[in-house]
Amino acid sequence: MAVTPPAAPSAPVPALAALPVRAAVPAPPPEAAFTARPPAAAPPPAVSPAGEEAGSGDRGGGVVRLAGPVPGVLAHRYAALPPPLRVALAALRLEVLLGDPRDAANPYSLPALTSAPSASPASARSAASAGSAGAGEGWDGRAGALLAAAGLGQVCAADQRVRALRPLLRRDLALGHAAGRWGGPGMPSARRAWGQDGESCPVFSPVPAALLGPAALVAAAGSVLRQAAFTVAGRGGGEPALRQWQPVLAAAFADLLACESLACVALRRPAAPVPGPGAGAGSGAGLLGAVAGYVVPTVLADVLAQLGLVLAECGHGPASTGGGMLAKLTGDLPLAGVDAAGAAHWQARLARDLPALAAEESRTAHRGPLPALFRLADPPAPAGGVAAAGEQEGGHTPGGHESGRLAPDGHTPDGAQPGGYGVGGDSVVLSGLLRAGAARADGAARADGADGADTGRAALGALARRLLTEQRALRRPCRTAGADPGAVAARALADRQALLWLAAAVLGVREAADDGRGLFLGGTHWALLALSGIAGRLGVPLPGPAPDPRAPVWAELAGRVRRGVDCDVYATRLLW
Repeated sequence: MAVTPPAAPSAPVPALAALPVRAAVPAPPPEAAFTARPPAAAPPPAVSPAGEEAGSGDRGGGVVRLAGPVPGVLAHRYAALPPPLRVALAALRLEVLLGDPRDAANPYSLPALTSAPSASPASARSAASAGSAGAGEGWDGRAGALLAAAGLGQVCAADQRVRALRPLLRRDLALGHAAGRWGGPGMPSARRAWGQDGESCPVFSPVPAALLGPAALVAAAGSVLRQAAFTVAGRGGGEPALRQWQPVLAAAFADLLACESLACVALRRPAAPVPGPGAGAGSGAGLLGAVAGYVVPTVLADVLAQLGLVLAECGHGPASTGGGMLAKLTGDLPLAGVDAAGAAHWQARLARDLPALAAEESRTAHRGPLPALFRLADPPAPAGGVAAAGEQEGGHTPGGHESGRLAPDGHTPDGAQPGGYGVGGDSVVLSGLLRAGAARADGAARADGADGADTGRAALGALARRLLTEQRALRRPCRTAGADPGAVAARALADRQALLWLAAAVLGVREAADDGRGLFLGGTHWALLALSGIAGRLGVPLPGPAPDPRAPVWAELAGRVRRGVDCDVYATRLLW
């Protein structure tokens, strides 16, 4: 990447010059948010080179300051749940380097990426074992060059790394998966260590192997959802027949938010030590990683099938942008380990651990403040040794961690041990949250909706109680399921238990986001729709009459498409 240095102190602020960008990205106006299609006459943005913060021009020559908003405000305008400034800058650099997704001449445009053939898992494995991933050829070489230029090597926290990678993840699953294995500047793409379970894990990447595929799949599926929603929202007024797909897309949006909530909570868990080659890569993933590895591909397989139906009915075949994105994404599922075989691997892992999980399951509601894992607006608690790496601007480490969050005994403030991916620890938290979600939602409904006005909270509390009843019914059969983890009954129990933990993650993330700011993530509509979908997959009848949340969820999705906001839990604004 080449950054043009200023000719003189009084010279205009230079813009970022790097291939393969075909056109400069306009900077956001001072009093407006980012737009999906910036005005062509606006001046180009000025982005600081990788490794430097905006506004740090006194530390050396050639530092480029951001034009437009004050740098300290940039992260807050970047998303409804803002990341640390360093993460926002890395994501913006990456967005600029990727260029216009609609420009067919851009090698990173959607037409160019969807026309690329899907790589098979066998070819990806042979290339990785041969050590050619970082040689500058193929997906890994292209991803490494982009991330080095954007400064992603300085983002070490797993959840913040995924946020900074989002511009790449949403364009192509294969390229995003390769980018997630990248270890840092001057480092080749992570080599693969194959364990006894046949699952590979990256050696250098800060993103756990079990969560890399699900995180990339969520982002890529969100792009397909935006394409389908853009078509239905844009043509729905003139073609009333398309309105029938609005509830379908609303349910897909809720499912996507539920899957991303679980993935984000798992990414915020302090990382466990990477297992040795003989221990099996699955042993270091932890319960949250195993649940995400199974639930996310399973639920999103239904979502992608629904999106394919919507696109086909809207006249978008495989030759269109939306149809090509869906076809390419489907072909890349085995490469990222998020196909049916990958989900079956993690389902077997859960079935094997069911007796231990049932024995340690919490039978009381979680009390006290929500664990930091669910507070997506806060930086995650650092793992051991991260806080000592040096404090940066705003009290955060380079990876986006909040410094000084560890207690003297080495525990995080919510009682979780850094690196402690114990089998029962996460199970106790999730089961306790399911009970607490039922109690808190029911209590809030009685307090706020005594006059019947807050029917959403009442319905959410009733649905949480119904799922809690299912959780209690599974306790006894789960205690004996480990006798034959491969049996159909054990796998069915693992499926039901994983869906209940997904519901617990939804309740925890929604409650943590309900902080009085009026965020969509803190509302009841998406959570009620997501839990209704989980209840439908479990075959659990919905409790009594409830308001239909699909209309407000669709309104949020259509509004995001019009405003150029991503379909993620953070409500990230898009530059293009």
